[in-house]
Amino acid sequence: MTTIDEVEKLALGLPESQRAILAAHLLESLSPVLGDADEGIAEALRRDTELAANPSSGMTIEELDQQIEGRRR
Repeated sequence: MTTIDEVEKLALGLPESQRAILAAHLLESLSPVLGDADEGIAEALRRDTELAANPSSGMTIEELDQQIEGRRR
């Protein structure tokens, strides 16, 4: 009988592209574990759509850092 350690060792020996395919297949085989009780996923998708439609509505990481620093003062 193959153990998880043996499977992991074999999987890690695969080229990166094959590991990615294997990982995708394994993830697809699992039941969903994330819930959206607080509508967070829907909100993230909405914001992503808005940003794609109007990239100027976003901010750079530098602008975010400045806002955070300003709030600390």
